[in-house]
Order: sequence, then C-alpha cells, then structure tokens
Amino acid sequence: MGAFFIGRKSYLKIMFFSLPRHSHALKAKFPAQSLGNKSLWCNMLPWLFELEIVMFHHVEPYAGDPILSLNEAFGKDPRTDKINLSIGIYFDDDAKIPMLPSVRAAELKVVAEAGARPYLPMEGAANFRTAVQHLLFGAEHAALKAGRVVTIQTVGSSGGLKVGADFIKRYFPNTTILVSDPTWDNHRAVFEGSGLTVQTYPYYDAATGGLRFDAMLQALSKAEKHSVVLLHACCHNPTGVDLTDVQWQQLLPVLQERELIPFLDLAYQGYGASIAEDAFAVRLFADSGISFLVANSFSKSMSLYGERCGALTIVCPDAAQAVNVLGQLKANVRRNYSNPPMHGGQLVARVLTDPELRAMWEAEVVAMRDRIQLMRKKLFDVLSAKLPGRDVSYFLTQRGMFSYTGLSPEQCDRLKEEFGVYILRSGRMCVAGLNSRNVEATANAMAAVLA
Repeated sequence: MGAFFIGRKSYLKIMFFSLPRHSHALKAKFPAQSLGNKSLWCNMLPWLFELEIVMFHHVEPYAGDPILSLNEAFGKDPRTDKINLSIGIYFDDDAKIPMLPSVRAAELKVVAEAGARPYLPMEGAANFRTAVQHLLFGAEHAALKAGRVVTIQTVGSSGGLKVGADFIKRYFPNTTILVSDPTWDNHRAVFEGSGLTVQTYPYYDAATGGLRFDAMLQALSKAEKHSVVLLHACCHNPTGVDLTDVQWQQLLPVLQERELIPFLDLAYQGYGASIAEDAFAVRLFADSGISFLVANSFSKSMSLYGERCGALTIVCPDAAQAVNVLGQLKANVRRNYSNPPMHGGQLVARVLTDPELRAMWEAEVVAMRDRIQLMRKKLFDVLSAKLPGRDVSYFLTQRGMFSYTGLSPEQCDRLKEEFGVYILRSGRMCVAGLNSRNVEATANAMAAVLA
C-alpha cells in the first residue's frame, strides 16, 4: 500500500491542487506538508471517494418519454390479449414489422458490392443526398438546377430537426419556433434543447376532429418576422389531420407576407395520398421561391427504423447562399456526431435510384397505406354500430399512422387497465398497430369507455 502511494505522490499533488472542484476542501483538510505521511493517505482516500460519490447528486431523474414509457409498460403486461397502439411503428397484419422486399433486394446488392468502410463526408453520401432531393422536389425542379437546394444525410429525421434547430439558433438566435397545437412531443424538446423559445398556433379542432384552419391563419398572420413555423407536410402526428392542397395554397401568402420561415417535417411520405402528392407542400414552397427547411425520414416508408435514415434539406434564395448554408450545416454536424452512418443510407439510395426496386417500393408503400385505411374503415364500422348517433367519421378523414380518438386521459387509462389496449393519454392511437385480429376488440373496448 505504501509503495502505491509513494509512487503516485507527485500525481496526487497535481490532482489535489489543480482540480477546482476539490482543491479548496483538500487544502483546508490536509495541509501540503502532510502529503509525505503514508498513513494520512490511507485516511484521505475514503474522504476523497465520498466527494466523488456526491459529484452528480444534483442531477434530477429523467421523467421518461411518454410514448416509450408506455411501450415499456406494454412489454411488462402479462396479458396475452393486450394490444399495443402506442408507438409509431407500422406493423403488418401479422403484427410484425415488415422487411420490405425492395429493401431486402437492395441490401443484397449493397452487401455484394461492399468494400472498405471509410467515414462518410460530414454531409453524408452524395448518392443518398441526390436521391432525397429528387424524391422531394422531382429530378427536374428549377430550384435544384439553380443550385438553391442543399441536403445533408442525418441520423433520422429527428437528427435533421436537431441540426436544423442548432442552425436556426445560431443565425436567428432570438426567433420563436411556432408548433401546432398539438404536435409530436419531441418537437418541443428538440427546439427547446437548442435554446429556442417554442410557442403554439391553433391547429386541432377537438369538437370536429378536424382542422382549425381559420384560427391557424389568423395566428400566423400576427407572428413576428422570421419566426419559424413547424409544419407537418402530411400525416400529422399526433392527430392525423392534414391541410388540403387548397389550404396549403392559402397558407403560402401568409408565410410570405410575414417573412416566416417554414420548417416542414415529412416523416410519413406515401402514407397519406401518394409519394408524390404527400410532397405537395414541399414543391409548392419551392415553386414560390421562399426559403424553408425540410426534415424527412425513411423509417416508416422503408421500414428502416433502426437504421436511422433521414435528411435535412434547406432551400435557399440563391446558389451562393446555399454554399454557405451547406458549410455551416457541415460544421454543425462535425461538432455533433461528425458524420452519418453508411449502411442504411445506401439501402435508401439503391431503392430510390434502381428503377426495378423503386417500382417495387412504391407498390409496397401503396399496400401499407391501403392496409391502414382498411383498419380505419373497420374501426369506423364497429364504432358506428356500437355507438349510433355518435359521429366517428374523423377516423376516415384523418390520414396516416395516427388518429386522435377523442378519448380523455381517464378513458385512455381505462382502456389500458380494463381491456389491455394501450394508447397515449392524449388520445393518440397508432392505427398501424391494428390488424384483422385485434381491430374489433379495440373498437369494442373504445365503445365501452365512450358509452
């Protein structure tokens, strides 16, 4: 023991008198001249360890994510007839996450051609970025040809939102982020985590299960210049309530007149109307000449959840500004995660650029969208029969993976506790978790708590 401390006396002197968090306390308790006393070192260690034990005592516990926490609770539920409609994942009619044949075929080709695995550039793989731009805007869009569009490969669309949020904070530090009421819970967390102020604009009409469009326009028409407006390009999460094409066209002049900055979140392209139609807002804004941001994802549309395949795109006023914007996005990535992963992005790029695989994928997206719509119809049919006189047509008009059920938090709790049906306490339900074996049971349980 003595040899241990003698051999490290010089190191410990440096540690004791250099570390700000301990130096004052150590100097007061153990004078410098006593450091040669071996027995004192033995007495000092427990005291030092106590200091380290309380180092993070001020860190508060994490309350947990409401969606992931509910999903964990579902996993612990021993009931065999439980139904999970909480997490935003598409399940097929066998209650499994599908491996799309197009993606599987792409993976076989990518793996067969695999070579060295160098770091990707900070902005990601060039073939991925180009494929994303063509998917969003169309290959011949004027904004692409003018060099006004920059795209980086990100760690899912959540990563795109975060990189975008950090960019906004640096170059529009006093701006406000306006999000729909309600919105995906993580939107607020991402933007507030970047130091931005988040406020809401009217969106969901609880009385009709539809959109408060007039109130939305009125609120945005009073927004401060250069406020950032977060908009769901399609398949609104959590409500399933979308703007129509006409409403997007009516919104555009408000954004232009107030010089607002749209930030589109496009996580469900193809689950609304079609791959092209769900990009309507993106292409409308690009046609108008305004500057805006888009975060998009392939988690749902290609069932690549764990690969974290996403992108952030910014449409700029001109090519010169686009060069600077791309440079700063790269710098942001470098400060954060340096560069994106390779494999998933290459699967996406192969599917999007191989004509045969692209056709397969588009057909698979149609099949997933049709199955969700079929579940909506079956839910509507059972609820309409069980609750005559109650209007539940919003299940048919809402689009994409999610619906707002109109259930109160207490009714959602009852669904879980009495019937083993898990939906968020906000009333959000993942329709993509329904299948031919559980949809009627879900509808019956909902009818029971709504009666």
